[in-house]
This record gives sequence, C-alpha cells and structure tokens, in this order.
Amino acid sequence: MHRIDQAFAQDQKLLSIYFSAGHPQLEDTLPILQQLQDSGVDMIEIGLPFSDPLADGPTIQESATKALRNGMTTEKLFQQLENVREHIHIPLVLMGYFNPMLQYGMEAFCAGCERIGIDGLIIPDLPVDIYQQEYQMLFEKHGLYNMFLITPQTSEERIRYIDTVSKGFIYMVSSASVTGAKNTFGEAQEAYFKRIAAMKLNTPQIVGFGISNAVTYQAATTHARGAIIGSAFIRFLEKKGVAQIPEFVSQIR
Repeated sequence: MHRIDQAFAQDQKLLSIYFSAGHPQLEDTLPILQQLQDSGVDMIEIGLPFSDPLADGPTIQESATKALRNGMTTEKLFQQLENVREHIHIPLVLMGYFNPMLQYGMEAFCAGCERIGIDGLIIPDLPVDIYQQEYQMLFEKHGLYNMFLITPQTSEERIRYIDTVSKGFIYMVSSASVTGAKNTFGEAQEAYFKRIAAMKLNTPQIVGFGISNAVTYQAATTHARGAIIGSAFIRFLEKKGVAQIPEFVSQIR
C-alpha cells in the first residue's frame, strides 16, 4: 500500500508539518525530518524554496528566501534526501511551484522523487486539468500522488472534478488568503469545513493555512481527516531550534 494511503488507514486524525528545505540552516533538512518523525508526526511536507512564492505568507516567504541564500536548490535537496528512507518511514511530500520543476525537467524531477522515496507532490500553480491532460501518466509511472488545493471559493463542480482525479488527499485551504498562522477560525470557515464534509468526497481532506495551535488543529480536524501546520512551526524553529521540535508537536495534540 502507498505510504500516504497507509497514513489515512489509521484510525486517527493526522498531523502534517511543513517546513522550507534548507532553513534555518542548509543542512537542517534531515535533522528536522528525524525529529518530526520521532515526535509522532504522521506526514511531512518539504517545501522546495522558490523566489516568487505567490500563495505563501510572509513567514514562509522569508524562510524560502533564507533557504535560497543558504544555497538550497532542487539538486541539493535530492542529494540531501538520497538515503532518507533508511531512517524516515512516514510519508514525505514535496510542496513547491511548477517553474523550478519544469526547469529541472519533469521526467528527471519525477524520477528523482521516486528514487529517493518521495510519496507525492503539492504544486499550487499546476491546474488539475493540465495535470490530467499532460502529467498524470508521468506521475503515476513514478508512483507519485499529486494533491490539489481547494478553497472556500472553489465551486462544487470543480471540487467534484478534483475528487475524481485526486489520489492521497485534497488540500483544503481554510481561507482565500495566503498562508499564515491564526489563533482561531471564524464562522465562515467553520461553515466551509461542514459544507465540504457534507459533500462526502471519495478523497480524504487535510486542512491547511491558519493552523497554529491545539485549538485550531482541533477545529480543523473536526470535519476533516487531518491538518497541516507550516508558518507556526517555522517561527518555532527560528526561535527555539531543531532540537526542541518535540516541544512544538506536544503542544498540538
């Protein structure tokens, strides 16, 4: 069974953590992965830094900028992750923008992901219809799931179309804004969570954007299978360092 499917086969709400590869320090990628796995995280999203991250809030943008300055590149990340599956057994998802992948070459990029044991990709600026027409066969050839984003503004017709194409999970963006930690969710977001749950989609959903603490994690997972934390974790890393990661995870659930 695919590692992402195995994670969702568990009878529990999932916690996924996002961080920018190469931040705070260039060689922190593997230590962060190990600490997160040891702390009981269910899945990890590794951000591939890009110079123009349109969907990201200031915290993630700044971390990506620092990572690029540190010398992080696609090739460098592949080198860092070459033997990652000797130690890391939970699902690993690369999240990044389409341009660097195209520059690398999609065939080479997907082959590299398969070689090192990446389970899937999240590419916010790759539309689902373009993916289905041009890249789905390539992804499937290399055993990669591709996860798509929906927002409160996504039409029901589009959501159901995404559901038919999706494998793994649907990334349910909690609001129409860019990424960033929040302390609570409002009534509109709660209604959105309930509306998507009532659609009874075939693909499980994970909520992202705005999850920062136990309160928002619980709210996000009341109607979804899991939640993703990014900005709050990155700020914690900058403040307390890699060695203190268990403290962060213990505060969430």
